Amino acid sequence: MSELVKQKKKISITSVRELGLVAIILILYVVVGLIEPRFFSFRVVMSIMLSTPILIIVALGEMTAIISRNVEVSLGSIMAFSAIIGGMIFKSNIDFPIVVVFLVATVVGGLLGLLNGTIVTLFSLPSVIVTLGTMNVYRGLMFVLMDAKQIDNMYIPRNLIKLAQPQESIIGIPYIIIISIGVAVLVSIILNQTKIGREIYAVGSNPDAARLRGIGVNKVKIIVFIFAGACSGFAGMIYMARVGYVNPVTTGVGMEFMAVAAAVIGGTSMAGGSGKTLGTVLGCILLGLMMTSISYLGIEGSAQKAMYGLIIIIAVVLEKIIKSKLGKEGR
Repeated sequence: MSELVKQKKKISITSVRELGLVAIILILYVVVGLIEPRFFSFRVVMSIMLSTPILIIVALGEMTAIISRNVEVSLGSIMAFSAIIGGMIFKSNIDFPIVVVFLVATVVGGLLGLLNGTIVTLFSLPSVIVTLGTMNVYRGLMFVLMDAKQIDNMYIPRNLIKLAQPQESIIGIPYIIIISIGVAVLVSIILNQTKIGREIYAVGSNPDAARLRGIGVNKVKIIVFIFAGACSGFAGMIYMARVGYVNPVTTGVGMEFMAVAAAVIGGTSMAGGSGKTLGTVLGCILLGLMMTSISYLGIEGSAQKAMYGLIIIIAVVLEKIIKSKLGKEGR
């Protein structure tokens, strides 16, 4: 079977998976609504939508890392650290330009990602081990900077908080949702229409073959870590707009796990080399729906983590089955 036919089969399987996610989202929404009629309301839909922008931006960075055969587990800490830096700027001067603070937080996230990528490539270490360590380093630094105290609502500019309020949007959809969609479109363009995007997929598919083609594998990996960190830094500002404060204890905790879950649910292969923006976004929407459903159904929060873990296992197993089937058909 030619490579073109194989590629068409992969695209077909990916499309089926995305349609399946859409179907699961709709079925889950209807089932929960039948159990709890209050779920069928615009307020709940808006709540689900507002629960996804932060996760979408972080998950897209995680997806890019996984495509390159890396797993970044410090993104929650990077998000929190960047939000703390932004909050400290506002605390010193609440009238500081919001756009500039967004830029600063994004750069801080990118620099932390650069540190992760440099350690991984310089010493040829597993990314999951390195970022597991830096995850705790970054969170520890937050406590040192903030003395374990949060940045309260009074220090957050009203115009930033308005980005998460439906009534402040001229089209009724909070600007943070529109921003997250814009980020998703940008990531899709980068991965599918640019040279670096093709190199990321090539490195994830086969690092040795990519190296023989003249691709700087370490360079690509470092770029991926910078990008993932920058996404998390940017998400830190979205978090501040959504929540209205920054707490070094709770901000970003568990976000990296949810980001991995969203990417894997959306079809990103943990073996690297494959993953699509739309699938990851749908994975985030499914997780957002689950979080809201759990709240309305009165299910204990501890069950939420168990469900995430179960979903990841199921997604990985399905990916293995699909790849095995594709391999047999390609012979």
